[in-house]
Amino acid sequence: MASSAHARSRERIVRICGRARDARSLRMELLDEIGRVVGFDAYAWLLTDPETSVGSSPLADVPCLPELPRLIRLKYLTEVNRWTTLTAPVALLTDATGGDLARSLVWRAVLSHHDIGDVASSVYRDRFGCWGFLDLWRVADSFTASEAAFLADIAAPVTAALRRAQASTFVAVCEHGPRGPVVLLLSHELDVRGQTPLTQDYLRLLVPPDEGRSPVPAGVYNVAAQLLANEAGVDANPPAARVHLSGGLWLTLRAARLGDAGPPHERNVAVSIEDTSPMDRAALFARAFGLSTREDELLGHLAEGSDTREIAHRMFLSHHTVQDHVKSIFAKTGVNSRRALLSRALGT
Repeated sequence: MASSAHARSRERIVRICGRARDARSLRMELLDEIGRVVGFDAYAWLLTDPETSVGSSPLADVPCLPELPRLIRLKYLTEVNRWTTLTAPVALLTDATGGDLARSLVWRAVLSHHDIGDVASSVYRDRFGCWGFLDLWRVADSFTASEAAFLADIAAPVTAALRRAQASTFVAVCEHGPRGPVVLLLSHELDVRGQTPLTQDYLRLLVPPDEGRSPVPAGVYNVAAQLLANEAGVDANPPAARVHLSGGLWLTLRAARLGDAGPPHERNVAVSIEDTSPMDRAALFARAFGLSTREDELLGHLAEGSDTREIAHRMFLSHHTVQDHVKSIFAKTGVNSRRALLSRALGT
């Protein structure tokens, strides 16, 4: 009975994934369907920069929002079932710890205080990068092997849908980002210490707050937490993430320590928010649309202004092969001219 219910739910999930939508609506609809098969009491679903695997654009319903900076910091510092090291698409905390949940730093310090009995962690990764991760929390009970198998079974279509959702954001840019970087200063514990005047405006656009409340800088917390993970030797990916704002505009968040005097934990963390550079945007564009290595290289040459003759010479290809690669890129990205391709890829 359970397997037939799982099969029907998977079919519905595949249909959901096949319909074009933004990443937030997609995740909300998927959570509703997943909840029909896998019961959970709280969740956190983040998109990630496919290259750095650093989280952004969070969608969450957790009982510890006042502890959000601490929760994010500990999530990044916890090695057990970290999304960057999972070798399977799904892992259960009870399995990874042999039932001793206290082996998980984030459970020991935060989740245990909310009576969380298990966490099902899913990572959505393909050959083009990591597109997101989802943690489902269950109070006072464990997830079953059957539920974990269901979550693993839907990972591939969900991953493809998340990547397509990111690809859909690459449209002609109709608004401008920061005029120079805006900066948020955080303590080692990720408490906000200061910010530049425009920071609040951009945080409101990145994560719209509830009426009358200040915006929660979750994306900022994530890149800062990644810096702490770097310093602790937990993960070597750079503390940076490219985040879609709106209207085709992508921003890049980066974290770094201020100054060089004294131990790191005594120095503030500066997180900058600025327009994603055209070449970084193009690299993300290539991943989102699933371009091959050769097609990605060719796109880079087009972005530099090279014509077919120059590209053929630089890539040791015939003119005919270059044209075939260009046609393939057009087919994958839904454009029909080099001008349109570069406008979407570079945001110019």
